[in-house]
Amino acid sequence: MLARREVLQKCLALGSIVIASDFSADSMLFAFQEGEKPVPKPTPPNPLGPFYKRLTPVNNILRPPGDPGLPLTVSGQVFDTRGDVVPGATIEIWQTNHRGLYDVDGYRYRGKQTVDTTGAYSFESVIPGHYPDKSRVCQHVHYLVMAPGHKPLVTQLYFATDPAFEGDPQRNYARDPLLQTPELIRPVMLTGEPNELHAKVRFALCLERL
Repeated sequence: MLARREVLQKCLALGSIVIASDFSADSMLFAFQEGEKPVPKPTPPNPLGPFYKRLTPVNNILRPPGDPGLPLTVSGQVFDTRGDVVPGATIEIWQTNHRGLYDVDGYRYRGKQTVDTTGAYSFESVIPGHYPDKSRVCQHVHYLVMAPGHKPLVTQLYFATDPAFEGDPQRNYARDPLLQTPELIRPVMLTGEPNELHAKVRFALCLERL
């Protein structure tokens, strides 16, 4: 007879069970063994950068009509280190266009929203480009997340499909000097016809309580 932990380990190894990216295999195994829910880790911080702008308008459609680039939908939830959702959190998002350029005069590819009662958020955009001057290596989206009773979170979302990772983000993430952990890299699901592809990414955010 196999112990419960051994059964779960074998299922993980065979791919029969997939763990959400917010939990490690070790924490899931421990929680399963102890009969408790896994303890989420806070989302790692990442620098604010010089292109943040105040007074970003409320907007979850960042891609202007007709703009080129691979369409992108990002969705997720905001919760805390107890595993509770954080309704009412505000999220500011900003990124480059498909050429790697920020709009510093206006608010293209910038948006702000308040999560719903389930802590959920989503926005429409394009996969950001690489900086033309190569001052940053990887494609990324900036986040500023704030909620009463919680520490503000400044972080960035990265894409596992980024050519900079050469197909192995777990090994090559440090090619970008600002990316200190692969925990901020997310898989990309492509849907649609070959000539009308659409990228989808899930990025949950975990806040620390004050």
